[in-house]
Amino acid sequence: MTRSAAEIGAGLLPARPARPIETGSRLHVIGAAGAGASAAALLAHHAGASVSGCDAGGESPYTPALAQAGIPLAWRHSAEHLGDSAPGGRPQRLAVTKALTSVAADHPELVAARRAGIPLEPWQQLVADAAATRSSRLVAVAGTHGKSTTSGWLVDLLVRAGRDPSAFVGALLPAAVTGGEPATARWGGGDAFVVEADEYAGNFDAYRPEVAVLLNVEWDHPDVFADQAEVEEAFVRWLRDAAVDGRSVMLVANVDDPGVVAVCRKLAGWPGRIVAVGTGAAGQSVGDAALQARVISRDEAGTALRVIRPSGSDLELHVSLPGDHNVANALAVVGAAYCLAADDQAVRDSLASFGGVGRRLELKGEVAGVTVLDDYGHHPTAIARTIAGVRQRYPARALWAVYEPLTYHRTAAMLDEFAAVLADHADRVVIADIWAGRDPDTTLTSSEALAAAVTRRGGAAATASGSVEQTADYLADHVRAGDVVLVMGGGRSYVIAERLLRLLAGEAR
Repeated sequence: MTRSAAEIGAGLLPARPARPIETGSRLHVIGAAGAGASAAALLAHHAGASVSGCDAGGESPYTPALAQAGIPLAWRHSAEHLGDSAPGGRPQRLAVTKALTSVAADHPELVAARRAGIPLEPWQQLVADAAATRSSRLVAVAGTHGKSTTSGWLVDLLVRAGRDPSAFVGALLPAAVTGGEPATARWGGGDAFVVEADEYAGNFDAYRPEVAVLLNVEWDHPDVFADQAEVEEAFVRWLRDAAVDGRSVMLVANVDDPGVVAVCRKLAGWPGRIVAVGTGAAGQSVGDAALQARVISRDEAGTALRVIRPSGSDLELHVSLPGDHNVANALAVVGAAYCLAADDQAVRDSLASFGGVGRRLELKGEVAGVTVLDDYGHHPTAIARTIAGVRQRYPARALWAVYEPLTYHRTAAMLDEFAAVLADHADRVVIADIWAGRDPDTTLTSSEALAAAVTRRGGAAATASGSVEQTADYLADHVRAGDVVLVMGGGRSYVIAERLLRLLAGEAR
């Protein structure tokens, strides 16, 4: 069963054209410890607003940056946050995460805000307004997979080029990029504002980019989209809306992806310009311009490419991040750099040196000969591509695929696909408890059902290991020197990697 964007964002105002944030305006962010909402709070703060936030889940990897900025946070939800006695006074509007409205539209704090006449908007609107405050060119990176890596990579490139970008990225950017604490936001003085644009339940509707990047289009979010066609239509609608009233839009399209090609075909008559990127010949018949790449070599250190640009000039590049999916991400970054007229040397340096963003094939450490990686992969295609990247970087080593499934709807709808990928590509498989997140129906399936499906397929042996803490304990008892442990998931799976490293180092349970 699917739900509409209006049902998931119940009580939130619809997306509107972005407008500058007024200096001194009072804003409160509900769910401020999340990756996106924390970025919205930071960006509004830097734009001159008086910002506060709350989150019943407590501190997270995203909250140190808020603390550094001096943004007051409360670790509970309460109508008190809306009164005159709240830090900074009564909020003029609230930015809210749909992770709350999707499961608790009648939450007391939201109800109190409506009674008080305080507007409720999704936090993405706050990000869009921050970009309007900067009067920046909005660059939106969209697609089913790879958004965080690609948007973070583009920010890194623009920083190296001296362009001083602002940004929202759905994963932690390193301190070298933010200039302070690792964070999901960056505030700069340049002309580009990069945002990660998520298709879930209209999350990207607030963004009207001048440059859009479309990485891939595949069926995901089965609680929102019934099939592939609905996903494609969501991207088509978003891109058409971006070009309303004759606005100039450039679309960087990965034409190696069939879903992206389908979207481009459906954009017939669209007034924007399509810049096709890829390693095949599809770009010759899809875009107004094409950047074609050829893989020269690949090894444990990465992939060497030759890119031919519309001018006919070649660009020799080395992609440091492993896997063909990161080659595709890198080409999208090159395409965006072309649209933004970024310096070639910055392109070369960034592709060769960028170490990635948080929880995207992130090396957490190596203890007792065991290498532990952390990744956000939560879709069969993403998992397959991530494992292939690990195999490129760590050939001939035993690979543990440790997965915390993200939402019951996705796990149930794609259970056979998850089982096939895990059974066929890993040496050992461990399934932690499903992270419900914004999913209200926790009865659809279980981690035990997925582990059983993996085992039935043969290949890798699978174990349902319980909570993330229990999963780390299980791994500590079974991994051996030389093993590579790839932890994947979108909930609390990062706890598995961190706890496992402590246990391997001899810390008590």
